[in-house]
Amino acid sequence: MPATARTRTPLSTADARRDTVITSAIQVFATNGYLGTPIAAVAEHARISPAYVFKLFPGKETLFVAALDRCFELIEESLARGAEEAGAQTPSEILFAMGGAYADLIGDRSLLLLQVHAQSVAEIPEIGDSLRRGLARVTRFARDRSGAGDAAVQRFIAYGQLCHLIVTAGLEKIPEDWAQLLTDGIRHPETN
Repeated sequence: MPATARTRTPLSTADARRDTVITSAIQVFATNGYLGTPIAAVAEHARISPAYVFKLFPGKETLFVAALDRCFELIEESLARGAEEAGAQTPSEILFAMGGAYADLIGDRSLLLLQVHAQSVAEIPEIGDSLRRGLARVTRFARDRSGAGDAAVQRFIAYGQLCHLIVTAGLEKIPEDWAQLLTDGIRHPETN
């Protein structure tokens, strides 16, 4: 199920409700940002009372961190699928396949925008810690699974950040030379 899909089945356990709230939080925080999202908006999206959301997550920081942690979990799962599908199992082929899998993953934009919003409020200690933990997780996974050297992994992560910039700024739609310079050869999700 996509990270942004609403669960329409009856909820019977706290774990199922927790997952539903996290899925909704990814979507709502991605749309409105951390500062612009009250807990009540996530609760409404999840079709759960705000009081129950507070029972599961004692504060907005805790909920945002849970959403961001899930985001990085989904990213790692996507990178793992990409690595498995790599034609040749060389470091460069594995990183290339991981990059394609990541570009496909952020095609729905919610995971991409959640990361962008996390970067904008990384001075909040809990969020900054979660962001760094997630980046460490992805970097280590890319290095360990691909077997690539540090410089190649750094480029992989850097190109991922450039992909974020291309998508959020809509650079792929700009025909000017500077935009073409930034987008040339960079795989990014197709946008509408």
